Amino acid sequence: MHERRFSPSQMHRLEDPDRLNWLPPQEILACLSLPPGSSLADIGAGTGYFTLPIAAALGSTGHVYAVDVSSEMLARLRERVAEAGLANVEYIEAEASVTTLPQECCDCALLANVWHEFDDHAAVLAEARRILRPGGQVALLDWRPDVDPVHGPPLEHRISAESARLSLAQAGFAPAPSPRLFPFSWLLTGVRS
Repeated sequence: MHERRFSPSQMHRLEDPDRLNWLPPQEILACLSLPPGSSLADIGAGTGYFTLPIAAALGSTGHVYAVDVSSEMLARLRERVAEAGLANVEYIEAEASVTTLPQECCDCALLANVWHEFDDHAAVLAEARRILRPGGQVALLDWRPDVDPVHGPPLEHRISAESARLSLAQAGFAPAPSPRLFPFSWLLTGVRS
């Protein structure tokens, strides 16, 4: 595991209720505009900070693929999904660049707070493109490099939204003209042609 990858030993930080104040999942979900019944891959799902509210919002006809490289994170996510009584989450232990998901199975691929962890952005976006249906969107949410690192990784690990926007365009996505900014994060989307 390289130094930029979040350690499962710190998973309790992912469930800190204070996160709801500065990164409300419902606001991110509203930005994605996913109707009930949609299919989403939460790549880097962790313990389910976004997986749970998204699965609830998509309803029983929707589907969430919770993809994470850590078996420990996925085990905790399974517990939380069971506690919430949700039945529309599938667990995938895999790397972001090789998710093993079926081709064109998703309406959206969400990569939340993991973009800075990847060494090969082109490979990750190629995989997102492969699993997205035509017209599907990829959503990159990551840490702002222009704010004090009160939360999240050190500044030297952070990547600008403009750099991510360029990566999206190079991978053949139609990126949004500008990111949505949150106190410590940016959100940028791109549409698969």
